Amino acid sequence: MAVDTSPRSTTWTHVDGEWLPGNPPLIGPTSHAMWLGSSVFDGARWFDGIAPDLDLHCQRVNRSALAMGLKPVKSAEEIAALAWEGIAKFDGATAIYIKPMYWGEHGSPGSVVSVDAESTRFALCLFEAPMGAHGGTSLTVSPYRRPSPETAMTEAKTGSLYPNSGRMIAEARSRGFDNALVRDLNGNVVETASSNVFLVRDGVVMTPAANRTFLAGITRARVIGLLRKAGFDVVEATLSVEDFLAADEIFTTGNYSKVVGVTRLDDRNFQEGPVTRKALELYMNWAHGKSESEE
Repeated sequence: MAVDTSPRSTTWTHVDGEWLPGNPPLIGPTSHAMWLGSSVFDGARWFDGIAPDLDLHCQRVNRSALAMGLKPVKSAEEIAALAWEGIAKFDGATAIYIKPMYWGEHGSPGSVVSVDAESTRFALCLFEAPMGAHGGTSLTVSPYRRPSPETAMTEAKTGSLYPNSGRMIAEARSRGFDNALVRDLNGNVVETASSNVFLVRDGVVMTPAANRTFLAGITRARVIGLLRKAGFDVVEATLSVEDFLAADEIFTTGNYSKVVGVTRLDDRNFQEGPVTRKALELYMNWAHGKSESEE
């Protein structure tokens, strides 16, 4: 029985100069990306009439393309303009995920494994995706690890890294948790399987220092800056599982759901605390253009 390849929500994709509805067939069995994984992407959000940090996401996908050995064929400004063009095709009732993508179509002459930069293709896919709930999430320490820059292309937001994240989440869910707390090869906590992670202890906010083994996200940086501006002490440091188990609060940040409190880490239960709530409030106020005096 053939698999239904239609998207699960309203979707528009811009490719080769035109907007196409649904899930257009773009990659074949001989495409380098299909065969050998030369794809990169990024993800921004549109909701409530705004697309926070869209420009930074468009810039990052071009950096990822270069890290993969691809050739960016759109400027960040062109990608952002196309995104707003695509947003206008939706009814505005549901949040949208904005996904610019590059991939390689052919291997290099003389080495099919290495991608041919001149064969780079681009697509911009937008689809309806409600914002994640902010009622809290549960984590368990994953038995799997993040690779180092010497063992994987960690400096690109590439699709080839995500099967590892997928197995982390599947393993965590098999044990009754929503997501996984993930360590690097040295045993230090770096993030969850799908987002950046923070802890709060004695009023100090801490997050794993960017060590090139994980994507130090755009929303992560935005939240760090907003918390510091609001007077919080935010420290980037080498952190252990024990540090997280001893925390007063834990929360995650990411483009998909922005700020989410953690309610359980293995056998330890947490409440969504005041710093977590403040981080979400600060982010949403910033995104909507509100000043401190308007809070």
